[in-house]
Amino acid sequence: MHLLESSVISISQAGFANNGVYIPSPNQDVRPNHEIALIVIHNISLPPQQYGGNGIVELFTNQLNPNDHPYYAEIYTQKVSAHFLIRRDGHLIQFASCLARAWHAGVSNWQGRERCNDFSVGIELEGSDFEPFEDVQYNTLNKLIAALTKIYPIQAIIGHSDIAPNRKTDPGPYFDWLKLHHPIQS
Repeated sequence: MHLLESSVISISQAGFANNGVYIPSPNQDVRPNHEIALIVIHNISLPPQQYGGNGIVELFTNQLNPNDHPYYAEIYTQKVSAHFLIRRDGHLIQFASCLARAWHAGVSNWQGRERCNDFSVGIELEGSDFEPFEDVQYNTLNKLIAALTKIYPIQAIIGHSDIAPNRKTDPGPYFDWLKLHHPIQS
């Protein structure tokens, strides 16, 4: 049985999940305030549409080798991260405390508010715009959302494309919003 199938996820007062691996990213800083009002869902795969490798972790920790794949040569200097990554097998990796500002949203706007990194938690799903996500990923995602909404006053759960519509398409057309168990959506 997969660890997270029967486990509950909780978030500590320091902003860390109990059921995951913590790999600190340097691509984070202090939030300008303590507000956490938004969950932003993304998708990522490195190399594109390939799963299970170390590319995502290497990107988020500034260790991506531009010689490992032609696409990496285009992105290896980017300073990005997210709070969480949910692998295809449902495993959870955390890169920043929820209390920190991870660099996942970029230029963004939600209901007239700029700089969504300031008040959001970013969750990356290992995947792409071109195929469905795994049920075990939704299982972990739902448990993580439940934990986040229990401790933070989350007002909405949205996709990256909702806050950066001219720049981003994720989580993409194959993300099934109906598989989220939490009623908060915008």
